[in-house]
Amino acid sequence: MGSRSKTDLAYIAGFLDGDGSLMLQIKKRKDGRLKKRFMCTVCFYQDTRHEHDLYWIREKIGIGYICRRNDGMTELRVNGFKQVRDILHALLPFIRFKKLQAKALYSAAQLLSNTELQRLTKVQLTRILSFILVIQGENYVTKKKKTKKELRKMLDLTP
Repeated sequence: MGSRSKTDLAYIAGFLDGDGSLMLQIKKRKDGRLKKRFMCTVCFYQDTRHEHDLYWIREKIGIGYICRRNDGMTELRVNGFKQVRDILHALLPFIRFKKLQAKALYSAAQLLSNTELQRLTKVQLTRILSFILVIQGENYVTKKKKTKKELRKMLDLTP
């Protein structure tokens, strides 16, 4: 991570609480033995007219990429188990409104950064499923959320 003070971290956490999202997704793959992968993401959103704030956050956290969307919004996205884990570790003491999601995503990122996907046990996959459900339950999404049954099937956890 870049150089930052506790004040910087508190500001960034507040920004995430208000204009950010935390995501843990299962993505289908055509290659690989498992045909799926997990994706951890921390995302900050801002009107493109004020995107300079996102560049400041990126400088402070030292990672992520910024992209302009077609709807007048700009995003700062951070992907990757270790990167998300490290950012959330620094921000968690200051996060207030998305604390439950942040703790769940941090735990998932910690587990996924320490274990190869092929070596995840059914117990670990079940824990990841519970983290997905916590995050999904707290997030506002416009698309249909996957049910627990659908997620269990995706992770081959059906009896």
